[in-house]
Amino acid sequence: MKRRIVILGATGTVGSKISENLLRAGHHVTVIARNIERLEKFRKMGAEIISGDVNDVEILTDAFKDADSAFLILPDNVMAENTRNYQRQVTGNFIKAIKKSGIKHIVNMSSLGSHMHEGNGMMGGTGEQEVRLNQLTDVNIIHIRSAYFMENFLRTIALVKSKGINGTAADGDYSIPMVATKDVAKIAAGHLADLDFQGKSVHAVMGPRNYTMREFTQIIGKAVGNPDLQYVQIPFEQAKQIFLGNGFSEDFVANLLGMAIGIKEGIFNYQRRNEYSTTPTTAEEFAVEVYAAAYKY
Repeated sequence: MKRRIVILGATGTVGSKISENLLRAGHHVTVIARNIERLEKFRKMGAEIISGDVNDVEILTDAFKDADSAFLILPDNVMAENTRNYQRQVTGNFIKAIKKSGIKHIVNMSSLGSHMHEGNGMMGGTGEQEVRLNQLTDVNIIHIRSAYFMENFLRTIALVKSKGINGTAADGDYSIPMVATKDVAKIAAGHLADLDFQGKSVHAVMGPRNYTMREFTQIIGKAVGNPDLQYVQIPFEQAKQIFLGNGFSEDFVANLLGMAIGIKEGIFNYQRRNEYSTTPTTAEEFAVEVYAAAYKY
């Protein structure tokens, strides 16, 4: 059965893949974004494009009214003076639009670590959003608690090329679940199309197994012809100054680094791994298919 589905965050790594999956399956997809020029490929595939963002409650409401399901995601705001207040405002906008529109099925992008409400940096906001959405009555909601994106390693390609090392502020030897975003998108798209969830539930998406930052670095190094590529943990103060130099707010950086601290404290390792939460794409496959291709440019 073909569905009418609304996607927020269609310019992002997960939302774009969800949109493409659903359009290829023949569903009627509406994508909402501020920068609609980046969505032209979806228009050509048959999507309805709406110019707007998460602060446009009326636009969200109108889009949700005739939809069978919608995909929600909390966008980052690197300039926010108070990240948690910003996240609360966006969640409030979602709730208003859901109530006013009468939509009955929501797939909410969350994260491993969202079972906690402090000590988990940015995920404090996704955890709070889960709780607030769960208060809605007569709305079926499934929270996609994703592992650490393998695609996050693409952000440090410039460092690998310029310094010959890979690094973040996270501990290099603590293993966590890591997942390819194409696997997350496949699961989310399935729920959006099949409407196979009732009440309030969680679907953890944890990749094939756990990896350390150091191990993953060695795998991507091998894929680009540098098998001796080393992982270096960047001191927090140095990482902070780098982010501030890129125009990020003090509070956003604090939340970002809070996630790095939380990794070693186990925030990503709370969820039990099972057949339902395990996805197929390995680090080796990702390194060859995605990382090496991006590294060339």
